[in-house]
Amino acid sequence: MKIAHFSDLHYAPGNLEEADRCFGFATEHAVLMHADVAVISGDATDHRLDAHAPSLHRLARRINGLSGSMPVLMLQGTFSHEPPGTLRNFELMSATHQIYVAERVQQVSLHEGRFYASSGPVFSEDELREVLSIGADVVFACLPTVNKGQLAAAVGAKEAGTGLEAVLGDYLAAAGRINEQLRAAGIRTVGVSHGTVNGCTTEHGVTMAGFDHEFSLGSLFEAQCDAFMLGHIHKAQRWERAGRVVAYPGSIGRFHYGEEGDKGFLMWNVEVGSAQADLVVTPSRQTICVDFDGPPDMQRLTAIALDATDKFVRIRWQVDDEHKQSVDRDAIAALFGSAAELKVEARILPVVRSRAQGISLETSMDRKLERWCEHTAVDPVPLLDRLQLLETMDAEAIAAGVLARLSDAVAAHPSGTDGMPALSSTSEPAPVTVQEASSDEVGDDALPMPDATVEIVASAPASRLSWLNDDLFAA
Repeated sequence: MKIAHFSDLHYAPGNLEEADRCFGFATEHAVLMHADVAVISGDATDHRLDAHAPSLHRLARRINGLSGSMPVLMLQGTFSHEPPGTLRNFELMSATHQIYVAERVQQVSLHEGRFYASSGPVFSEDELREVLSIGADVVFACLPTVNKGQLAAAVGAKEAGTGLEAVLGDYLAAAGRINEQLRAAGIRTVGVSHGTVNGCTTEHGVTMAGFDHEFSLGSLFEAQCDAFMLGHIHKAQRWERAGRVVAYPGSIGRFHYGEEGDKGFLMWNVEVGSAQADLVVTPSRQTICVDFDGPPDMQRLTAIALDATDKFVRIRWQVDDEHKQSVDRDAIAALFGSAAELKVEARILPVVRSRAQGISLETSMDRKLERWCEHTAVDPVPLLDRLQLLETMDAEAIAAGVLARLSDAVAAHPSGTDGMPALSSTSEPAPVTVQEASSDEVGDDALPMPDATVEIVASAPASRLSWLNDDLFAA
């Protein structure tokens, strides 16, 4: 049995061209490949859409066209993407074949192009007996997005945060007991859900590991489904055990920069006890992501721009606030003029100045001062002495001590009558007389010398030391 598995279409005004181009390609190929049934495992829309929105109209046309060739099963996805009740309108848009919307936990059988749902989470004994007697082409175990508010009301808020996997595991185990009987009767069993498998990888290469994810691989295989079709994670990936397969097709298109891997849908071939899933790649847009740890390298961007025609380009860089003007955005835009889209993201790093890094981590004033001295190459000993004076003495005592030390320094020198060292204590020098020689004693080449007397006069007595008492800042 061939099943075309689509997921995460995310129709919205911002994604419309990408989503419709890729989903249109996928539905046409599903018809050409003669799929027996189509499954959309959640997030057909990206958010709440108005009834007159072009994106909702084009999605409805695609679903309607798909139902003209095969039955369609649509699963409720994330509530923020598909508000509850949104998908019910699609049941009214069927053409030749039925469109069935699974909004609650249930089992659904497909027989001769018609869907038959269980009244509870799994088939009751009477319902199971009827399915086994009439037969079915396939039975789907549908597990849409779980309302965590309802889960908290049922099991308690404390358990709801980390116990979701256990609660869903109990359901999958119960469905597995029913599926074992169905498989024994030769009926194919398929699981359909929208959630995160613990350990899967996102489209950005991040491994999802935690206590709040919906599924473990062990619980999914315990459901005893020949194939388990998942949605929510945008990267295609699969796991296999004893011929049975669990797989994500990923999103139908590339809706974000930096997404890894090909985009497409899965074409399943499901038989009792075995399954095979092949990814059919859609013509999703090509993106180029360039990140710089500093200003952009224009030479590197020039080389990248040669292969950027009709591609979506994102350039990121980070630069100090003082150098942000050095980046020529116009030049970058000119390089990528042939690109389908250019998105530039600049991260401006604020300048943070720290006079003494780590000073706030110290607990005492002494250590804070020592840390400051380390950064400023200052001898901490004199400063610590003065800090101790400030902490232990008042202002008047400190001033008195300073004046006393100055007085002691003055008293240590010899003093004159005025208290200052005498500047005229040396003996008075004798006058020096220079007489000109007589003309008879001077040769022809001798120069006449004038009669000059040099006298050294002693300086006046120094004034009294008064600067300690004077106003140093007087005009």
